[in-house]
Amino acid sequence: MINKSRMEIISNYVDSLFPDAKCELFYNHDYELVIAVMLSAQTTDKAVNVVTQKLFSDFKTLKELDNASLEEIEERIKSLGLYKNKAKNIKGITHKLLTEFSGKVPSDKDLLQTLPGIGNKSAGVVRIEVFKIPDLPVDTHIIRISNRLGIASKNDEPIDIEKKLKKLIPESHWIKTHHQLIHFGRYFCLAKSPKCSECQLKKYCKY
Repeated sequence: MINKSRMEIISNYVDSLFPDAKCELFYNHDYELVIAVMLSAQTTDKAVNVVTQKLFSDFKTLKELDNASLEEIEERIKSLGLYKNKAKNIKGITHKLLTEFSGKVPSDKDLLQTLPGIGNKSAGVVRIEVFKIPDLPVDTHIIRISNRLGIASKNDEPIDIEKKLKKLIPESHWIKTHHQLIHFGRYFCLAKSPKCSECQLKKYCKY
């Protein structure tokens, strides 16, 4: 595993590339972000934004979404993978928020994970985006970068990588670095055809 000084070099580099990195999911209400994050599993934020624009336009409140039929929700999100299961999750999220949380998105990570389709990573994203609570959720981009740069080992689970990153990065930088590493993976250190010739980290890279 790399040390803090190496991690600082990595953090400074991604900061120089993506100083204004932020969440790219569109939402107007907290519950909309919860749903968007759940929908983003195994698909792109761009694809999610297309379907949520229609979904949240047609059903403008949490109550309207809760009252919508499963078929109505499926019709609006069917361009996404796993849309039938995700439609069930939307129904479960809206109903649980209304009946158990008075329509408010909880900030507690364990409570967030009681919502259908919301795991550790998704709960972390909601916490940093809605509540600005320091966290460093790990997605597929961060897993790939961590493996390539020696931050993590091949068999590490996402939660293991999250713990390693949190030890290497000051808590005050967790949110910013989370967004910047995602952008680095999404637009620079891609899964296919990464921009290695331009990269200042290639001397540390295993790719």
